[in-house]
Amino acid sequence: MDAALRPFEEKMRAAQMPEPAVQTFRHYYALLAQGTTGIIREKDIEPLTDDDLTTYEHAAAFKDAGIEAMDEVVAVKLNGGLGTSMGLDGPKCMLEARGGMTFLDTTIRQMQSGHTLSGRAIPLVLMNSFNTEAQSLALLEKYEDPSCGLPHSFLQHRFPKVLRDGLGPATWPANPTLEWNPPGHGDLYAAMYTSDILARLQKAGKRYAFVSNIDNLAAVLDPVLLGYFVSRRLPFMMEVVRRTPMHRKGGHLARLRAGGRLVLREIAQAAAEDLDSFQDVVRHRWFNTNNLWVDLERLATMMEEAKGVVKLPLIRNHKHLDPRDSSSPEVYQIETAMGAAVSLFDGAEAIAVPNERYAPVKKSVDLLVLRSDRFQMSDDFVLSPAPATTDTISVRLDERYYGKYDDLEARFPSGPPSLKNCEEFVVEGDVVFGKKTRVEGRATVHNTQTVRAAIDDGMVLTGKVTL
Repeated sequence: MDAALRPFEEKMRAAQMPEPAVQTFRHYYALLAQGTTGIIREKDIEPLTDDDLTTYEHAAAFKDAGIEAMDEVVAVKLNGGLGTSMGLDGPKCMLEARGGMTFLDTTIRQMQSGHTLSGRAIPLVLMNSFNTEAQSLALLEKYEDPSCGLPHSFLQHRFPKVLRDGLGPATWPANPTLEWNPPGHGDLYAAMYTSDILARLQKAGKRYAFVSNIDNLAAVLDPVLLGYFVSRRLPFMMEVVRRTPMHRKGGHLARLRAGGRLVLREIAQAAAEDLDSFQDVVRHRWFNTNNLWVDLERLATMMEEAKGVVKLPLIRNHKHLDPRDSSSPEVYQIETAMGAAVSLFDGAEAIAVPNERYAPVKKSVDLLVLRSDRFQMSDDFVLSPAPATTDTISVRLDERYYGKYDDLEARFPSGPPSLKNCEEFVVEGDVVFGKKTRVEGRATVHNTQTVRAAIDDGMVLTGKVTL
């Protein structure tokens, strides 16, 4: 094992990765070499019921406690993504979200606006990757100290990609940066520890962190949730929402049959024979939003005891070395999920929050919905559903023509259609949409031609539309 690990460790140390990161990789590589898949089997878990969770409505009584604790909280945004699934090669946070503002612009303004009713700006700290650090920090220069005297960012670690054939280190001389992968957002805790940001936050009087994804503009720092977290003296709290068919492939929360602890299961951790039950949104009804609350004092104690090596469940992610080149070698990316820490903290809880707190942009179709009239943005930059929208929406666009950001822009040149009254919108084939198009109820647009078809300006789409 030591001989197999040596080139990985030499590579990480040459890249100046801190020793706890090297030791963490050693732990996961050993699991990978032993054939560990990270699978969490259906027979080993129990679904959560509604009675297992506290609700946002119950937590509302703790709002005043949250406002009182506002000086002790920091917002940490995960900002390491490039949006490669959308065909982007730059930081996703630099993509325009709404109103000419990027995701990062909007997030900064949310924090500075005092939207929490506390009247205070909220310190913002970014967890960047080696791919996003420079451009993100350059954008921050437009603003007056968004971190309120704290460091603007800290860097996520990086792990070498592992060749699936032989489990050696992947090499790609044409672009050596592709030899590395961010180790998933589960690296949050180790990166906070090794970067010294955890100690600096504590020294500045910050006791609590609200952590969420930069692409989820609905994840604002809410004094109700902070108050509940503080008053209950919880070490860790995960926000969950009720799963819908749109969430069927996303990670869900469950309880281990052995010991009864909460556990997060991602789809990469589901056995092939368990995929149907994994995607059963009635059986497993609670979805992880990746909006997390962490007691920094308890985290610091855990990290000191573990010497910076956090042993979260392994996610063995099977990819091509160059994600844009299917002929490039197959590799394993060693990753973990930060929500999996729900299993590490004694007394961790989950809380059911309104679905309005979860509006991430993972694919181009999500961006189309976010930019549409289904959402509105307040004067303090809080994103919320527009009044009188339908309760649920499902939008499925033909991946061949709408999967990449540039393709989406080309086919909706005048912006998104009205989706306020939409329940389901399906597009099959290559179609370009005109100005002021509206989708009412359920609509399927099917282009049966071999060339691109067009929807005229002002057209109302409902039922089946064949072109």
